[in-house]
Amino acid sequence: MNLFERYFTGRKEPQLDTDMIWPEGDESSIKLFTRRFKKHKLAVAGLGVIIILTLCAIFAPLIAPYDPTTVTESFGAAPSMDHLMGTDQVGRDQLSRLIYSARVSLSVGVGSILIAVAIGTILGLISGYFGGWIDSLIMRITDMFMAFPYIMLILVVASIVGPGLMNMIIILGVLGWPGIARLVRGNVLTLKEAEYVKASVVLGYSTPRILFHHILPNTVAPILIYATSGIAGAILDEAALSFLGLGVQPPTPSWGNMLASAQSLTVLTSQPWLWIPPGVMIILSVLSINFVGDALRDALDPKNTK
Repeated sequence: MNLFERYFTGRKEPQLDTDMIWPEGDESSIKLFTRRFKKHKLAVAGLGVIIILTLCAIFAPLIAPYDPTTVTESFGAAPSMDHLMGTDQVGRDQLSRLIYSARVSLSVGVGSILIAVAIGTILGLISGYFGGWIDSLIMRITDMFMAFPYIMLILVVASIVGPGLMNMIIILGVLGWPGIARLVRGNVLTLKEAEYVKASVVLGYSTPRILFHHILPNTVAPILIYATSGIAGAILDEAALSFLGLGVQPPTPSWGNMLASAQSLTVLTSQPWLWIPPGVMIILSVLSINFVGDALRDALDPKNTK
């Protein structure tokens, strides 16, 4: 049903045209999405890992056996009943620091991608809908950002702004919007030629209403898929910056600075409890998010008939 039919029959205009995402059928959209998602066993397992990490981050003060900054008398102690994952060279409990580090990684991943999505979506909508010199200007700025090596640009900006959790979120968010802007622009160029968008223009709807009530809802699916990979990338970027000393600084724990404190050959060979757990957590969290992203891509694909 197009917009004219909805308008003249008096039916309430839906916020999202689900026919563009899920084909019509006996199954509801949610059931069809769930059935498609469950076919990806790794994604289901990854979603479970993400939920566990999120719960650990939220309830870290209740789960962690020690405060992550508390120094005990056991320096570099091996795993024991008192310290299940041992202690670092300063005497801080590794398990507690590992649990609290989930807060840092998830905060950076989610916070930075929210900033990037907000900036990229707005610029992509404006660029694709208005076209002309506005489109050219925004796309040239986007090309300028993407012309620089991403990790090098982050390192330069981080060295200028300084380390810290909030600084990492802002830096990764402000530098991460170009890909989303190009994605949204491409979808807008297609959607603005659709009948329901042309009809809304004829009916005199305002530009913000057309952009945010008609075009944006039908662009949510690709944005959501792109955002999942962005969260995984932000977690890796934060770990890399913290490892290099430009991210989260001790005593605040993060998986990156936990790895940085275990660089010596002695630690690598004789104290594996200092570097294996944070390394495993980085790999596990990034893989889980990527698996979920792959499942979302297939579940939200309108061409998928399985």
